[in-house]
Amino acid sequence: MFQDAPPPAPPAQVSDVVVTAARLPPAAADAAFSVTRLDPQVLGRSTRLDEALRSVPAVSLFRRTTSLAANPTTQGISLRAIAPSGAGRTLVTLDGVPLNDPFGGWVIWSQAAPEALEGVDVIRGAGAGPYGAGALTGTIQLRERDSGGALDLSVAERGGARAAGSGSTQLGAVRLTASGLYEVSDGYVPVRGAAAGAADTPLDLDSRSASLRADAPVGSAALSLRASTWEEDRGSGLANTRANSSGHALSATLARAPQAGDYGWRLQGWRIESDFANSSASVAADRATTTPANDQYKTPAAGWGVNAALRRRAAPVAGGRLEWEVGADARFNEGQTNERFSNPTGAGFTKGRKAGGETAVAGGYVDVSWGDEAWLVAGGLRWDHWENTAGFRYEYDLATGAALLDETDADRDGEVVSGRLALRRDLGQGYAARAAAYSGFRPATLNELHRPFRVGNDITEANAALEPETLRGVEAGLAFDQDGRAWGATVFWNEIEDAIVNVTIGEGPGTFPRAGFVPAGGVLRQRQNAGTIKAWGVELNGSTRLSETISLDAALAWTDAEVDGGAAAPQLTGLRPAQAPEWSATAGLDWRISPRLTLAVAARYESERFDDDLNSRVLDAAVTADVRAEWAMRAGATLWLAADNLFDADVEVSETGTGVAGYGPPRTLRAGVRLAY
Repeated sequence: MFQDAPPPAPPAQVSDVVVTAARLPPAAADAAFSVTRLDPQVLGRSTRLDEALRSVPAVSLFRRTTSLAANPTTQGISLRAIAPSGAGRTLVTLDGVPLNDPFGGWVIWSQAAPEALEGVDVIRGAGAGPYGAGALTGTIQLRERDSGGALDLSVAERGGARAAGSGSTQLGAVRLTASGLYEVSDGYVPVRGAAAGAADTPLDLDSRSASLRADAPVGSAALSLRASTWEEDRGSGLANTRANSSGHALSATLARAPQAGDYGWRLQGWRIESDFANSSASVAADRATTTPANDQYKTPAAGWGVNAALRRRAAPVAGGRLEWEVGADARFNEGQTNERFSNPTGAGFTKGRKAGGETAVAGGYVDVSWGDEAWLVAGGLRWDHWENTAGFRYEYDLATGAALLDETDADRDGEVVSGRLALRRDLGQGYAARAAAYSGFRPATLNELHRPFRVGNDITEANAALEPETLRGVEAGLAFDQDGRAWGATVFWNEIEDAIVNVTIGEGPGTFPRAGFVPAGGVLRQRQNAGTIKAWGVELNGSTRLSETISLDAALAWTDAEVDGGAAAPQLTGLRPAQAPEWSATAGLDWRISPRLTLAVAARYESERFDDDLNSRVLDAAVTADVRAEWAMRAGATLWLAADNLFDADVEVSETGTGVAGYGPPRTLRAGVRLAY
């Protein structure tokens, strides 16, 4: 018979409200592209985010070093070994906010400690659609944690110590999430053995960062306000040289997640202010002494932007579900370098330089996907307008203040249309196939446009006339995932037009216009749009559980990349892009020896690469192995011991014109405790 209706539920107490960060969930369209997700286990075993990303083959910073030792100007990250760049050819976002530096495009990785994240998505292929400028070889999307917490305390050889943690708490209707990092190290000396001299010094590090995010419900939406700050001070491996980077960021996001048949949306604004200081020196032939050559003592920069998106998961259409998103975004950057340079006698700098400008890019997009149980079709189209304005370069005599060079760069602008299209088919029995085509672009950074720089005896000139790089590509893949076994295979072709390359235009000793004197063993380079880079590649990955206690994973990448310098740089035609290895591979074993003890082993191989555009400086192939043992003291508390570069392999990361190699870190023992709730 009839039953009485249940009494109405009591009103929810404010203390019971749980909110999360204001963000849109991953778009359904992403599943049709090449996406690698780093799980919490990978993040939990990494002391810095770029180390975790190295588990994906061909994903690396410009050089082979990690952010433990890398100069900030080489911390730009690129996906696939097509043509790595110090500025990076990948867009990195934290809940939608770009982390790329407004002046240089690189990423200061300490501003996003692994303990602060709940997930990372690596989306390879140009970032048309919702990602936009900078996503030339793909996008790395970081998601900050919403709940729980983690604290990692560790010590390491050579004076290393690290404390990093993150946690959340609910205060009424507001959830607060705080994260922090502090790390110090006495560092290691990159030039070792018979070639080393008194001028070779350690790559010491003092790094710290903190962030605070407040999340609150606003009707059916969520509001997130976030503030962060960071600073790194590090040695550069040579006497009289150091680098410092610092900054802070503010962002506000208001978002409503879409429901089936309803709309979701996001409004977001952000501002980043950064500063950078870097000193360089010329090195004596016997590496016994250095002479200060450049003191970039201040590089204030600011970036700000807004974006908006409207998404709808529509009702079923033609037996499947349609999802679409329309949006617009704009980013603005301004900054300038302030330097002292020219020290011909070693008695002190004689000249000063100020150079900088402004860049802007704004665009709109539409992205659509349709899928049923077997098919997923996705596509998007973007239009962007870019501008380089207010560019200048002013050089003066430090003693008298007299102008030596006073240039104003012509304002330039242009439009770029990019798009993407992908198809995914579920073949059943755990198999799926996909194919995609895409295009994207990356405007030159303020650093590339306006800042000359020096590394040892090598000088690189800026170029205010640089055009944006553009990439187009196609790829196809097959994947399997069932019963604890998974593998994937991807074949791709990419082409970068107007590639921004550091092109050798002179050799020392000699005096050159604008650049001045280049010492013996050094070269003069200039950033140029050096023709086209074409690349074919294959990516393989797999994982399996051999038993309840043992699992294996492995990945392999092969990339055949070649430069066609055309009329702009014919000397580069047929050569391989600098810092782009042909082969890279990773493998890992995870063995739970007992309910408390786990052993993890990871190995990485990389074939030789070149340290310069002319392929004259060869960095040998390298194999490294890392091992880590974890002891579960109790639920949520783990004691760990790790050995990085277990066999103390010499990994070449740089080479001078006189054949002196710089190396990555030697074997390093670390120990720590990790607490999680």
